[in-house]
Amino acid sequence: MSFAFEKRKTVSKTAIVAVPIISFIVSLVLTGILLVAFGADPFSTFAAMFKGAFGSGRALTETLVKAIPLMLTGLGVALAFKLKFWNIGAEGQLTLAGVAASWVAIYWSPWLPEPLLLPTLILVGCAAGALWAGVPALLKTRLKVDETLVTLMLNYVAILISQFLYYGPWRDPKGFGFPGTQMFPREAWFPRIAGRAHIGLYLALVAAAVLWFVLNRTRWGFELKVIGNSPRAARYQGISVERNILLAVLLSGALCGLAGVGEVAGISRRLQQGLSLGYGYTAIIVAWMAQLNPIAIPFVAILMGGLLVGGDQVQMVMGLPSSMGLLMQGMMLFPMLAGSLFTEYRIKKITGTQARESARGGA
Repeated sequence: MSFAFEKRKTVSKTAIVAVPIISFIVSLVLTGILLVAFGADPFSTFAAMFKGAFGSGRALTETLVKAIPLMLTGLGVALAFKLKFWNIGAEGQLTLAGVAASWVAIYWSPWLPEPLLLPTLILVGCAAGALWAGVPALLKTRLKVDETLVTLMLNYVAILISQFLYYGPWRDPKGFGFPGTQMFPREAWFPRIAGRAHIGLYLALVAAAVLWFVLNRTRWGFELKVIGNSPRAARYQGISVERNILLAVLLSGALCGLAGVGEVAGISRRLQQGLSLGYGYTAIIVAWMAQLNPIAIPFVAILMGGLLVGGDQVQMVMGLPSSMGLLMQGMMLFPMLAGSLFTEYRIKKITGTQARESARGGA
């Protein structure tokens, strides 16, 4: 008797709920074992992280500051992943959108009417993110170039462009030699909700609801699901695979771009060092833990934001490296990837007779 994986006829709804929960529990156990190996008390460490991330109003707002870009980039990569388009370029799309938004805020503000400055900044930033994602999408649909490597490499190109600008031509002449542009005019600032948390939170929640509706209640969403399951079947049904991939990836880049706009217009209010903090890469974990479900992504993003903020608290209170939060993120990803197998496959028991019959059939 042996065991084998068998493709499910329908995706397991039980597994969709259970896998993220079990993955999170497994990641806590693995992290606890690692903490014990370092001589730290796991329960005290987790308590310190929770208090640092959610234990006060200020802690909560700082968690939201981290969660907002994770929500938007998580939504962006989740949409692309639905089509089996592996968009690893959210970091670059976020960064280039921040550059474009800064360009509008600094150089368009003298002549653009004040009420139009912020909407224009948002549109141009989202367009920059969409165009940066559109490059690998065109290469994929026209030349069959693998998008994983292209999106990854474009991250570094975008980061180098931003560094060149805030260290060079765009550097604030009154900044005493420090890198960064001049401050944006107030008309280009995102209004803040509490602390440093800004209206990007509302935009992210609206985007999550709209994306869920599009994917589950519209014809286009149905076409995207068919393409993700089988591009060949989609073509047999008369669905334009290339056009839909291009449109979806452009929207993916726009969502990631909106995260970059929020970082420069809502947090720093200028273009400076530290725009790319790895949100685009963490978004991949967020999307997978949420099972690519737009409604679940905001909640997972808040959890991840809490890990980032709580990691700093662990450093101060427990004397552990602040990278402990990042380590926990990685430990969540591996159980998540392993567990996601069970949403589409189930374990089937194979008897000796069945194995022999299968072997004869293969022969």
